[in-house]
Amino acid sequence: MVKNLQDTTTLHNGVKMPWFGLGVFKVEEGPELVNAVKTAIKHGYRSVDTAAIYENEEGVGKGIQEGLREADISREELFVTSKVWNADLGYESTIAAYEASLKKLGLEYLDLYLIHWPVAGKYKDAWRALETLYKEGRVKAIGVSNFQIHHLEDLMKDAEIKPMINQVECHPRLTQKELKAFCEDNGIQLEAWSPLMQGQLLDNEVIQEIANNHNKSVAQVILRWDLQNGVVTIPKSTKEHRIVENANVFDFELTKEEMEIIDGLNQNLRVGPDPDNFDF
Repeated sequence: MVKNLQDTTTLHNGVKMPWFGLGVFKVEEGPELVNAVKTAIKHGYRSVDTAAIYENEEGVGKGIQEGLREADISREELFVTSKVWNADLGYESTIAAYEASLKKLGLEYLDLYLIHWPVAGKYKDAWRALETLYKEGRVKAIGVSNFQIHHLEDLMKDAEIKPMINQVECHPRLTQKELKAFCEDNGIQLEAWSPLMQGQLLDNEVIQEIANNHNKSVAQVILRWDLQNGVVTIPKSTKEHRIVENANVFDFELTKEEMEIIDGLNQNLRVGPDPDNFDF
């Protein structure tokens, strides 16, 4: 069982990744972003997730530097993820995109680099680039984001290295059970983005009732549900009290029945784009 904020899952290549991290999707460059990243690190977070398309890697990098200083920890104690955007999916262009992300973040390496979306006809070349970066020891782990089962099967037909992570939209209205089972069978760790359905679940009465049983918030119950399902989770917040509250999920446990009730809320409902039907 996941006991604290620094607990890790071991990816199939032996790299340890924190179960819990900070997401920064839609957080614009500026003091608020820098402060959010710094605050999270100060409060014990050891994982930060960004992407080239978020256009906030510089602020994330600055927040990381300040956070490391204030928490008095080394870069090696932090797990940093970024993602290559669709426009850069190609062998050379993916390697160049990696360089650009490192430069903006002010880092010498990333812990995890992901292909952001499964653009047909492009992701295999990008994957070869990720394999090269990985083999050269320039990134600790590589993976994908928003890949469905058929994308993963297609990728793995030609891949030398299996993805270590698949980061997908996952929350109680989109439980991703089949995809999770496939990933587990193949040693791929599932990671949830938008675990709180971009706030749309925070007034859910069913989850609220479970939250009341534990003197917890709806958000805390959902994040706990992720962890007990063996899913890495990266809730986004910029407010200090929320960053702290989100991570306060290690002192209670949902019962088997409560887990099943939350699973039962699934409607295969997305707030983000459909990986089988997007045009960007």
